[in-house]
Formats: sequence, structure tokens, C-alpha cells
Amino acid sequence: MFKKTIRIMTRMGDGGMTTLADGSRVAKSSPRIEAIGSVDELNSLIGLLLSENLSAEIESELIAIQNDLFDIGAELAGSPQKLTGEDKVVRLENQAQKYDANLLSLQGFILPGGIREGALLHYARSVCRRTERSIFVLAESENISEAIGKYLNRLSDLLFIYARVVNREAGKPDRLWQKSKNDAV
Repeated sequence: MFKKTIRIMTRMGDGGMTTLADGSRVAKSSPRIEAIGSVDELNSLIGLLLSENLSAEIESELIAIQNDLFDIGAELAGSPQKLTGEDKVVRLENQAQKYDANLLSLQGFILPGGIREGALLHYARSVCRRTERSIFVLAESENISEAIGKYLNRLSDLLFIYARVVNREAGKPDRLWQKSKNDAV
């Protein structure tokens, strides 16, 4: 079986332009490339998370999420196929509901932190939110599948829930934000 080799160093981007999957060239500073880069950064951060001590179940789910993020990147890069659908959004919703059902109700805003895995999950959540924002900036000028924005929104919720789960399992309770008292002088 013949497999096409992907060249890593093409030198085609030296002038600030890059090629999309459909062969079109766009500026590396375009909102589309910003969105693709944000998805890639999120995927890399999830890769870092997978080097940590996570349950087999969460690890398996994060690997599926990495594949979903590659699908989103491919779709943003101009893949002719719609790779992100409502089924993936529903899968994340179901996972979030399953884990959230075993957590204490929220009593306020939670400070990011806890054990290393929990802190990294909170960080991944914030990167996911930034990625979501970049998708909506792109959607202001280009046609983007609604499912991508929904997926990233649900993913940030799931990452938040994962952080709470791993911290709870490690015996680290949620640390609530303590609003500063404004002492007038």
C-alpha cells in the first residue's frame, strides 16, 4: 500500500502565507489561521494532560477529544467534508452530565488550581474558551459550522468538570473565590 509522505519543511510559508486544504493561500495573520492555531494549541495542551496521571476513562475520553479537535482543524482548513456534527456535541454533554452528577453543587466561583492535573485541566478550559472566541470571530466573516462553536463550548464545560473530578479524587476540595472587600479610605 502506497502512503503519501507529508513534507514538514516546505518553505512555502516564509512570506507570511499558508496553504489551506482546498489549495487556497491565506495570510498567516488571518482569523482562519488564528482559529486553526488555537485549536492546535488546545490539542497540544490536551496532549500534555495525557502525560499526567489521569483515570483510564478520562484518558480515553481526552484521546477521543484530540481526534475531534483534529477534525475541527481539518474542517477549518477547508476540508470538503463536514467533520463536526451534533453527535459529538451530544457525546460531550453526556460525559459532562455523568461526571457532574457525582460532584457537589457549586456554591460560587472556583479558583483554578488543585493538584497538577486539575490545574492543567483548568488551564485547558481557559485555552478552550479562547479557542471558542477565535471561532466566533472567524464566523463573523466566514461560514463556519455551528457545531464547532457548540462543541468548544461544551468542551470547556467538560474540562472544568474534569478538573473538579480529579481534584476531588485527590482529596483537594474546590477553592472558592473570596470577593475582596472594598474598604473605603
